[in-house]
Amino acid sequence: MSSPSIAGQTAAQGGENTRFIILISCVATIGGFLFGFDSGVINGTVDGLQQAFGSSKAALGFEVASMLLGCAIGAFFAGRLADRWGRRSVLIISAVLFLLSAIGAGAASSSLMFIVARVLGGFAVGAASVMSPAYIAEVAPARYRGRLATVQQIAIISGLFAAFLSNYLLARTAGASTEALWGGYPAWRWMFWMMAFPSALFLVLLLVIPESPRYLVVKRRKDDALAVLTRLFGAGEAQAKLAEIDASLSQDHHRPSLSDLVNRATGKIRPIVWVGIGLATFQQLVGINVVFYYGAVLWQAVGFSESDALLINVLSGALSIGACIVTVLLIDKVGRKPLLWVGSVGMSVTLALVVWAFSSGSLVDGHLQLPGGMGTLALVAANAYVVFFNISWGPVMWVMLGEMFPNQIRGSALAVAGAAQWTSNFAVTMTFPILLAGIGLAATYSIYMVAAVLSVFFVLRYVKETKGKELEQMEG
Repeated sequence: MSSPSIAGQTAAQGGENTRFIILISCVATIGGFLFGFDSGVINGTVDGLQQAFGSSKAALGFEVASMLLGCAIGAFFAGRLADRWGRRSVLIISAVLFLLSAIGAGAASSSLMFIVARVLGGFAVGAASVMSPAYIAEVAPARYRGRLATVQQIAIISGLFAAFLSNYLLARTAGASTEALWGGYPAWRWMFWMMAFPSALFLVLLLVIPESPRYLVVKRRKDDALAVLTRLFGAGEAQAKLAEIDASLSQDHHRPSLSDLVNRATGKIRPIVWVGIGLATFQQLVGINVVFYYGAVLWQAVGFSESDALLINVLSGALSIGACIVTVLLIDKVGRKPLLWVGSVGMSVTLALVVWAFSSGSLVDGHLQLPGGMGTLALVAANAYVVFFNISWGPVMWVMLGEMFPNQIRGSALAVAGAAQWTSNFAVTMTFPILLAGIGLAATYSIYMVAAVLSVFFVLRYVKETKGKELEQMEG
């Protein structure tokens, strides 16, 4: 039998059921929302963690970054398990882990218990980060696949925004993130517990969406695949689509494995896999998650109060959502590659301005003081950088990873690229507090600026356009 589906959503015999496609894609993007919430919630809890666990700078860095270790593992195994159990099944597992992590992180009585809970959440984030865009890519038509997949990034940023806003409101209600709130528990614990509500919603809705038809064809469940394709595209188009998918697999049909990533003729890893790893890695080396994870610490370091710093995070989140909406409007018109290189150029310039502003400061009682309008320049440039990231590398990298690989290697290639993305994320996040204490903000941001400059040349030289191509046309 085919996977259960949302009641009442049946495709017309003669045509595409756009409403149904959008609906099930939106369910998948809740994984992106939780990805963003779980990533951003840590931002307002740093002071609480230090007070509760007495963490050193290095230990704090590991507590913040511990989730990312789970993300790398989750992303790697999600791709592999999705080839065995299905895209939807892996998303259901991630929803359960999101729920357990939210409860466990808020209730943690020790640093070890907190790290375990965050690593579980990392498994969920890693799985959702690769499976949500992959699921959307495998159910959506090519002509608006980019727009639907970009909604995933809007969901991620909406999750970040919701976490920032929730953190701000909870800290303001309590007086500070370390002050007691409901039930006598400090506000920072409630920041984690807030994530339990969308996690439960995600779990319930996943139980009523269909499995990816391309996964069903790979597993030789053609009747089930045809049933899903009929609901998506209508009876006439479903038969043609099933034949296309089957033809893309017929020449080399076997159980997908990591060995598929190696070109058997040359014995080398396929170039498309290296491009995927490059996209995944550069997205993190430009330093975006330093703003998302350490935003409150960053702005307090240049003189803003905790309340103002948390409010700046809310502003950054709102700007990010606006930037992603622009991408939704453009991605299927101008393509993926132009957005990437424009974003790379914009990030290079804005990061250079941030470095200039930070380099003009001086340390006063251990805090960086910026002269004149340099604080304003740093704030404006940093938010412009966030906007450039979110009209380009933020959404487009995930769109491309979900669609750029041939059907036979998609799960395995996503496993490797996703693991690379989260490993890079961990490295950047773990080293930021150490770099901040060792070489200062200006030198640290110079590293991210160099990565942004290099990403311009990477896009121009290696990235191929995927706009308008069906997944069966992707070449490896």
